[in-house]
Amino acid sequence: MLKHKHDEWELPGGRIEPYETPEECVAREVLEETQLRITTGPILDSWIYYVNDVEKHVFIVTYGCYLDSAAEPVVSHEHQEVGLFGAHEIAGLNMPDGFKRSIMAWFAQQRTAGNAQAKRV
Repeated sequence: MLKHKHDEWELPGGRIEPYETPEECVAREVLEETQLRITTGPILDSWIYYVNDVEKHVFIVTYGCYLDSAAEPVVSHEHQEVGLFGAHEIAGLNMPDGFKRSIMAWFAQQRTAGNAQAKRV
């Protein structure tokens, strides 16, 4: 998770480039914003979010992702802080409800699949 200038947590992400697939966009944005290499997994959710700063609605699609290494995330110039959180901590974080719903869907999928990597996001 990344904390931006308004003291709110979010998932890494950004705008897709014309030459990219959505999955490539996710992997590129995660790398740019955390220095983590990932493999993009399944779509978890989609929702519309209103961004007050630019007075626009943004269409958000969240993906589950798998780490390609055991590296620790590094905060980029775009954010103030980087954090890893367990499922029990998500409800208490200052972030849009859509992100919370997506994250909890990922934890639920990973519990169902018995994946030990789903301990932190």
